[in-house]
Amino acid sequence: MSVFAYIAADLVAIAALVFGLYFPRHRRKDLIVSFLAINVGVMGVTYAMATADLTLGFGMGIFAVLSIIRLRSTEMEHNEIAYYFTAIALGLLGGFPSGNPAVSFTLMAVLLAVILIGDHPALFGRTRMTQLVLDRAVADEKAASDLAAAMLGATVHRISIRKVDYVAETTACEVRYTLIDPDDALGTVAATGELHVTSPAGLR
Repeated sequence: MSVFAYIAADLVAIAALVFGLYFPRHRRKDLIVSFLAINVGVMGVTYAMATADLTLGFGMGIFAVLSIIRLRSTEMEHNEIAYYFTAIALGLLGGFPSGNPAVSFTLMAVLLAVILIGDHPALFGRTRMTQLVLDRAVADEKAASDLAAAMLGATVHRISIRKVDYVAETTACEVRYTLIDPDDALGTVAATGELHVTSPAGLR
């Protein structure tokens, strides 16, 4: 199949990834050009290496240069790293015109499907992770979990205490939790006729 078909497939795939999935979900404009540039750049380098008479050492040197590139501007979240590597993988698949087109195009579709499902807002949509600073010094994880649950109004699944400051009376921790569905809470109130609210101050 013509190399232009691979290029077109890669451009369609990266456009769907960036403009159809990433930006509508995360709204981070500065990474758009990064995803597009890394995808097209990897595709071009891969095609040049696949069609030119190059030694193995030259090819390894090219990818060694690419591997030392580090993003020094702002920190990327884990889901954004997934988009970043998907853009690279799409570029690699689009840069091998000598491969089986059915396999290459199918793998492109599979990559997009994985991102579509894995990063879908409806998938565990009420589950969160945050860095939380409690307004008291707590060394016990159970007490910290109860305090965090009252502050967040959520079900805490896991809490990891990072730092306890007994001078400033604060506790830094990482909390993984699920927001309580308001409909479930109202249903419980309607069934029992009681509503109990625990404030963070009440846990002191």
